[in-house]
Amino acid sequence: MNVIPSPRPRRGPLPRLRILLRRLRRAASVRRLVMGLFAGIASGLLASAFFASLELFRQLYLVATVGIHLLSPGGDHFFHAMPGPSRPWLLPLGLGVVGLVTGYVFTRLIPESLRSGTDGTDAMIKAFHRHGGIIRPRVFFLRAAGAIATMATGGSAGSEGPMSQLGGGMGAYLAQRLGLSARERRILLLAGAAGGLGAIFRAPLGGALTAVEVIYREDFEAEAVLPAVVSSVTAYTIFTLFFGSGAIFTVPNYHFTDIRELPLYAFLAVFCSGAAWVYLRSFFFMKHRVFEVLQSRLGLPLTAALGGASMGVLGIFFPQTLSSGYGWVEKAILGDLGPAFLLALFLGKTLATSLTIGSGLSGGMFAPTLFAGGAAGGIVGQIGHRLWPEVVATPGSYTLVGMAAFFSGVAGAPVGPLIMVCEITQGYGLLAPLMLCSALCMVFCRRVKLYENQVDNKFESPAHLGDATVNILEELRVEDFYLPGKVTILEEGVTLKALTDIIAGTTQIAFPVKAADGRLTGILTMQDVRNVLFENTLFELVVVRDLARPPVTLTPDASLYDALMLFVDQELPQIPVVDPENQDTVLGLLGRENVFAAYSATLKEIKSEA
Repeated sequence: MNVIPSPRPRRGPLPRLRILLRRLRRAASVRRLVMGLFAGIASGLLASAFFASLELFRQLYLVATVGIHLLSPGGDHFFHAMPGPSRPWLLPLGLGVVGLVTGYVFTRLIPESLRSGTDGTDAMIKAFHRHGGIIRPRVFFLRAAGAIATMATGGSAGSEGPMSQLGGGMGAYLAQRLGLSARERRILLLAGAAGGLGAIFRAPLGGALTAVEVIYREDFEAEAVLPAVVSSVTAYTIFTLFFGSGAIFTVPNYHFTDIRELPLYAFLAVFCSGAAWVYLRSFFFMKHRVFEVLQSRLGLPLTAALGGASMGVLGIFFPQTLSSGYGWVEKAILGDLGPAFLLALFLGKTLATSLTIGSGLSGGMFAPTLFAGGAAGGIVGQIGHRLWPEVVATPGSYTLVGMAAFFSGVAGAPVGPLIMVCEITQGYGLLAPLMLCSALCMVFCRRVKLYENQVDNKFESPAHLGDATVNILEELRVEDFYLPGKVTILEEGVTLKALTDIIAGTTQIAFPVKAADGRLTGILTMQDVRNVLFENTLFELVVVRDLARPPVTLTPDASLYDALMLFVDQELPQIPVVDPENQDTVLGLLGRENVFAAYSATLKEIKSEA
């Protein structure tokens, strides 16, 4: 029975709105925008709770209990505790207890996190490349709690790393709950991490770009840029509702105006590259050669307790190395610290970070790395100012440039840190030296890297092993490969006897099924009727409605990758192609062989062009 499609009916505004919404749901950019929005809301709320908890407990313990005058930058001092009597012996005691407790909890409850890399950001990178974007909620919540305890008691670590893992893990968890694909789960992982970075550092664009480029040394995840930017802006907005929109540091309005500074900035890049080599070699020596050996003999709880206690002892004699140390970075940016003191800060922070994170305590490497880079840049700026004061008029600007260049070199992220510094300074006055130094540090630091789970590019990432096939099919549209024309459509009331006559007169092997009112209600394949096709006793009893399965259709603008997934999931030999504005109108059929032929022909064409 051949049914000729009826003329397209007129559509009112409500059906057209439904069609528009259906198209928007299929648009990848809209899906990613919405995904980024939800990831940003989650990571913004988590960042606010993390920051408030950290600042509160840090003031209560380090200031009120230990009696330390904690120097905080202008944008971080939201809680004020009255300094208590001096009890410096509480520093090694508190950090030792935190190391013992967190080491025991991590070993018993989240053992998979023990060898996840340098810090929370590295764990997020590993989840992206090797675990399908999945981080268990127990992992990122316990790691964040451990980071708060570590930094609140004086451990040399930063909050940006834990927030990358916390925000990224929450984004991936949302993707799992929504039943999204592994590809979209990885995108939401990066979007959540971008939200955490953008909020906690109060640099939305820099946080977004850092998140999408830090997973590679020589590449970046282009698909995640849109959701990462949306997530970072959303998280930043939520964060500022609680803590204001001011930058972390109180920074003068520095500008690059004298071209004679360029050679000194080039020397700054060389100096920062050498400092980065010292910083990372020292950290990984302590982590792998000292604490991993101790951990194999004593276990993580005792090793982390020993590292924490050692950090506490260092903090007694050198309190400037405690916690994030951003207050001292701000003084360096203002040009208030001399070169000898900055050198001591660099060496002290390197040792403090090695004792804290290297021993297994929870925390991030982002803040200590910025601290080390700022100290290295400040040394060059202060020496240059003393030798050529008429050229180097603002030595603090070298601290800012050193921060960005140092991190760009060791993390392989040339753009994000640069933008972060521009957001901190609220201008582009240092853009030229930032670009120069970041580029040079990227070249000089090719053999050192901060994050152990980074790969060079997408070709080396297990997450992109299947992208060659997927990308080819995603670029091809159904409208270019389906077979248009008259399609044999069955009515629901057609009997089995009549069906045998219809099948005998066509080469079609999948038949759309329509109700009496013209609605598409199902699809019937040869496989569905094979067992009853020659049962004479059923010829007048069984009708098409009894045999058909639910309708499965494609629209001309769908990708062949979507079609391939439908063929695999539904086990259909052919799928009807319908009018996107009237999905009861069948335009033609797409067969599995059409998809395979399209893939083979396109692949041969790509190879011949190469």
